[in-house]
Amino acid sequence: MANFKGHALPGSFFLLFGLWWPVKFALKHHSMKLKKKGRAHRSFNRLEIVEGAVKVIFAMIGILAEQFVPDGPHLYLYTREPWGWVKLMNWQHSTMYLFFGLSGVVDVLTYSPARLPLGLDRLMLAIAAFVEGVLLYFHVQNRPMLDRHIHTLLLIAIFAGSASILLEVFLRDNVILELFRSTFCFVQGTWFWQIGFVLYPPFGGKTWDESDHDNMMFVTMCFCWHYAIAIFMVVAIYTLVHCCARRWRTSNGQIQIQLNLQNQKNAKDCCAFLLNTSDEE
Repeated sequence: MANFKGHALPGSFFLLFGLWWPVKFALKHHSMKLKKKGRAHRSFNRLEIVEGAVKVIFAMIGILAEQFVPDGPHLYLYTREPWGWVKLMNWQHSTMYLFFGLSGVVDVLTYSPARLPLGLDRLMLAIAAFVEGVLLYFHVQNRPMLDRHIHTLLLIAIFAGSASILLEVFLRDNVILELFRSTFCFVQGTWFWQIGFVLYPPFGGKTWDESDHDNMMFVTMCFCWHYAIAIFMVVAIYTLVHCCARRWRTSNGQIQIQLNLQNQKNAKDCCAFLLNTSDEE
């Protein structure tokens, strides 16, 4: 959708995953440190299945929104009288959602009893991000200068995120790559919203001059600010969750030790009582 809502919808999806992934990775790596074999708890497999299902649901929402809005194509790709393509921009967005939906399906199959080879989940996610970048690259051809520039900045985050995810196929459970991926997902979400505010002001504000070079300079600087915020948020969330998990583990361990000591004391008292009773008899 070539409007504010059409950019806010995918922006919200990417932003949610950008906030969720550092939480999941912090819990997973904390669990791996507790396990002797360096593997996460089995409950994380179920968590991956839930995440894959959420991807599929988000993708279906996106496809339905692109196809069945009042001015959408309604599943018509072309018309015969007069002959022509129907709302190809909506079809491109639908294709993007389709590949992320396929990524969710592969996630579910990888961690379900079907047991697809480990790594296919990361590979399919990298392919989905790459397809998103390819579609977006040809999406803004012959558009005004500012329009092209603001979408080109988004391509940086998309292709960098795709490359990072592809490396995870071979370097699995690498916390640096996982957090690196999370920052690019987060900045995609915020930047989609920024594109909506710049190109389609939702409150009827003054439109930006798309031929002004100063606007391009500010937008470039603004993208750097967005990425700085993304780094701060991902690191802050990961650190907070990791510290909370360690504190909970320490508190739980102290309670367990206290219970064991109390049980030992009660056992000693019981033994002493029985010995005293037997001496009196």
